[in-house]
Amino acid sequence: MTTTTAPADLDRTASDELTIVPLRHYGRWIAALAAVAALVGLAGSLAKNANLHWEIVGHYLFAGLVFDGLVTTLWLTAAAMALGLVLGALVAVMRLSTHPVLYGLSSLFVWFFRGTPLLVQIIFWGYAAALYQYVMIGVPFSGITFFRIETNSLLTPAVAALLALGLNEAAYASEIVRAGIQSVDPGQTEAAHSLGMRPALTMRRIVLPQAMRVIIPPMGNETINMLKMTALVSIISAHDLMSNIQDVYAQNYQVIPMLVVASLWYLGLVTLLSVPQAWLERRYGRGTGRGGHESPLRRMFSGAPTLPVRAKKDTKEGVR
Repeated sequence: MTTTTAPADLDRTASDELTIVPLRHYGRWIAALAAVAALVGLAGSLAKNANLHWEIVGHYLFAGLVFDGLVTTLWLTAAAMALGLVLGALVAVMRLSTHPVLYGLSSLFVWFFRGTPLLVQIIFWGYAAALYQYVMIGVPFSGITFFRIETNSLLTPAVAALLALGLNEAAYASEIVRAGIQSVDPGQTEAAHSLGMRPALTMRRIVLPQAMRVIIPPMGNETINMLKMTALVSIISAHDLMSNIQDVYAQNYQVIPMLVVASLWYLGLVTLLSVPQAWLERRYGRGTGRGGHESPLRRMFSGAPTLPVRAKKDTKEGVR
């Protein structure tokens, strides 16, 4: 006579015969220990290096001129990103338009500002008075002028830096926004139009919220990159953090210690910006595969999860 065990009994029997065997990663731990040892050695070497003059680093790390430069760096970053996002979204919509003039103008804008170096653009805006002495608004070819101002008075170093950074960012932001919009299924737009929603309302309520999942990660990187790229405006003396640092080491000739001061502040600011970026990625990534990803620090300190178990014995399908 043949009898067969019930499914519940079979699962209980199988679980009793399974033993959790964690998978060992000896090579990974050896590589991690070697990396930590190298990092500790490098940190110790830098700490004991007398050429860095840590007393000078400590003196200028919280100096007043450094904080003045930080204020300029932060508002330049925020204003340039705001200008770049607004113009970038407009240019992205124009590039997706079927109108040939709008598409041509937006493509020309992206081609120019993405194709020329940012440093060249900053110098151009900073020394625009060499090309046009006055900025005038009036009727072309008639001699009638409604507004006239000297270029140097209008384009101060801060304004020139803002224009250069903002317009350059707009070219890159437009491509990011365009990729995000194109990642949304066209059926979403068609369904919204079938319900009577206008194109502008469809873009704001249907397309953009879904496109944010694609837009947020690269745009966060652009914000961090913008913070660091503000150092280039020191070429036109915009009184940012790097400009003030350069003014100091031009007088005391302590180039390396002052660059360490600038690097420490940039590292700190980038670290702070990474926190809201990670939060936004998790927020807009809800419901997707990457929405539940943890931050690197949390994964580092929480430990690696246990991998699937291995069975010691094969389970039996029945008992005779």
